[in-house]
Amino acid sequence: MAKAFIAGRRGITGILEGAERDLLRKLFADIITMLEPDTPAHEDPLAALIGLDMDATVPTDPALLRLLPDAVKNDAGAALEFRQLTERSLRENKIGALRAASLDLDHDKVVLDADRARLWSMALNDVRLVLAERLEIRDEQDADRVHLVQDWGDADDVESYLSLVYNFVSWLQESLVQAMLVGLKSRK
Repeated sequence: MAKAFIAGRRGITGILEGAERDLLRKLFADIITMLEPDTPAHEDPLAALIGLDMDATVPTDPALLRLLPDAVKNDAGAALEFRQLTERSLRENKIGALRAASLDLDHDKVVLDADRARLWSMALNDVRLVLAERLEIRDEQDADRVHLVQDWGDADDVESYLSLVYNFVSWLQESLVQAMLVGLKSRK
């Protein structure tokens, strides 16, 4: 069973069992797959170098839209222009964080320095956003419904299973953020 992340002298440490590490590795890989853009064969290398993506469009998958939301509300033209200028680098940053977190899953004991902890918090947050969209969490009542499922033996359908995974990732992220806060306080 996982042990919460805690801040210590060597960094932030958490313990994850093999099945938990496998689950996280799979979740990270799934989100990476969602975020990897379809690269057109005719792509301009200079545009790619500076991060432009003139083919960027608003995602049709609601979970992907939750990861890559419109930055400008009530102005579709400005939102699309902003997306074309920034989406490539946002995708790359998210994919980088997910890959970095996945690399730390080779051992039961996960030890993170401040930079790795930041990448982990980004990766866990992206997983939670996708799971929240799949579970249709829109408000506190929806979150309460998801938190009612607490036992793996009760997972008899996809929603129950996703609820348990969401709860696990939420708990893990919360323990990481708390450890990061302790680490910040101890540096002052």
